[in-house]
Amino acid sequence: MYGQARNEKIKHVTEQKVRTARPSRSSGKTLVEQVRDRLRAQIESGQYAPGSRLPSEAKMTEEFAVSRTVVREAVASLRYDGLVEPRQGAGVFVLDQRPELDLPFQNIDFVRISSMIEMLELRTAVEVEAAGLAALRRSPAQEELILQALAELRAKAASGEPTALADFELHLAIADATNNPRFRDFLSMIGASVIPRHALSDTKDAATAPYLQAIDAEHEAIVTAILDGNEDAARLAMRLHLKGAQSRYRNLLRKSAQ
Repeated sequence: MYGQARNEKIKHVTEQKVRTARPSRSSGKTLVEQVRDRLRAQIESGQYAPGSRLPSEAKMTEEFAVSRTVVREAVASLRYDGLVEPRQGAGVFVLDQRPELDLPFQNIDFVRISSMIEMLELRTAVEVEAAGLAALRRSPAQEELILQALAELRAKAASGEPTALADFELHLAIADATNNPRFRDFLSMIGASVIPRHALSDTKDAATAPYLQAIDAEHEAIVTAILDGNEDAARLAMRLHLKGAQSRYRNLLRKSAQ
């Protein structure tokens, strides 16, 4: 008698949890949007901390009572927003979320922003690898050039001068430290327009102090990892730097549509 009552209670609690987790088809949102929002809320609440791995597809399918296709599309949406990153053979991991920065310019052509986001995606594919190779292959002379480029960038920021070209020189110095000339060729072919505030700002010097300070911290993390010879940390720091830029410009596009 007692065992039956206990089993009924367990069944009732389980059914309640399933009803709570299962997306509602009458909410006005698609299943993908509902699962995406649930996962976003779990990440933002700290249930999944930066660096932690999301549950497997199978577990999320069971948790949300949806198909694997829905789960994959929801995760892809979070990836687009820079919240998570799939790693081959390891799963999907939560990225460290930096505070949102005010961009140094607002009154610009949003078609140009779309193009810059595309360019940032391309740069991520190339420069993440460049940072890792630089950490492995840099010479003492190349280390000195990287430090000089960072110092020059900081000096211009401190004096209120435009920093985009100095920023570009730092990325070129890192490319040179791969000891593969094709990395410099790639950046040189694109030119200084790879630095978003140079390509998108009409005044070329509209970056605010908080914005430059945040970028400086990202650059310092990249340079430190390279000089320490830490290949994984260098790749991660460069990825966070470029993914952060993508996220900032996507946020600007979303605001423009509101």
